Amino acid sequence: MTTEIPLDRPRPHTTTLPATPKGAATCRRLARRQLTTWGLNSTHTEPFYSALLIVAELAANAITHGRVPGRGFELHLALTTTVRRGTTLRIEISDCRGDKLPVLPTTHSPNSQSGRGLTLIDALCDRWGTIPRSPNSKTVWAELDLTAPAALDAS
Repeated sequence: MTTEIPLDRPRPHTTTLPATPKGAATCRRLARRQLTTWGLNSTHTEPFYSALLIVAELAANAITHGRVPGRGFELHLALTTTVRRGTTLRIEISDCRGDKLPVLPTTHSPNSQSGRGLTLIDALCDRWGTIPRSPNSKTVWAELDLTAPAALDAS
């Protein structure tokens, strides 16, 4: 089986950042740099830009809703290839507030200034969810399928 990712078994990328607006900006830059290093900006343009928006929203949520003074948040990016799904980009943001789980809103006020981030993430990714972490932390993850399973059947 061949993959469209130019690197053979790219290593996952993980970094810890301060839970501040500057930390969120650094998170966005690091994600862009890593995804570009993996070549997604040229081989998978639409998922590349979707991933950047997802990272931005998850980082903003981590510093807004998941912040604990003196503790940071973590960005984890990984590419995996399976027969069932093809190549998948997994984005994870972990923060220190396991008691505040994200909930997809069912309605939106046209004049509200917030509350649309998870709706955007839900629209852009193929799957997303949360994983509890010990002690009292959580990981919010999103996955983007980069290779369609039908394309694998044709090879």
